[in-house]
Amino acid sequence: MAKNQDIKGNALPTGAEQTEEIRGIVHLIGKDVKGQVPLSAALRQVKGVGIRLSVIFADIISKELSIPKNTPIGSLTEAQLDDVEKIVKNPLAKGVPAFLLNRRKDLETGKDIHISGSDVVFSMRNDIEREKTIYSWKGYRHAYGQKVRGQGTRTTGRKGLTMGVSKTKLKEAASAAKAAPAKGAAPTKAAPAAAAPAKK
Repeated sequence: MAKNQDIKGNALPTGAEQTEEIRGIVHLIGKDVKGQVPLSAALRQVKGVGIRLSVIFADIISKELSIPKNTPIGSLTEAQLDDVEKIVKNPLAKGVPAFLLNRRKDLETGKDIHISGSDVVFSMRNDIEREKTIYSWKGYRHAYGQKVRGQGTRTTGRKGLTMGVSKTKLKEAASAAKAAPAKGAAPTKAAPAAAAPAKK
């Protein structure tokens, strides 16, 4: 292992890089990320970017900006962060395949797009409201607060009052009903036994 490498073989920062200041908090696509976090891990914290896409984006960004993949996000300049945001918001322009995008054949535009940050929540809310408006089965289930994807609801998903009845309460109610007959009702007499038929 060379002197200018760490245990994993990555190049250690030189004197000029060591003096470079790392910001404590970086605002990245609607998410506050700690400045010490490496590039791919920082991208993973953005809503709409998963593990696989964060690795792909880190590769593209490192090539475009000529920086190593493990660069702390806090060491990037504002211009570099703007470039990162452009890449994440339009991955098709950088050669990312369409099957990795999270909104293909969008209903409004008909295009394959990738949404991130607060747009994910906004578009999801709009989709649910559209389903409710057209009164599809999904929209009906959403409107009534029921499970949407065909799960059983006999034992789970109960809200409000408890459905179970304890046996002790049932026994107490039965004994109370026997002990105290209804008010105003005459006490019932036992019916006389039927006479045996006479033998011939």
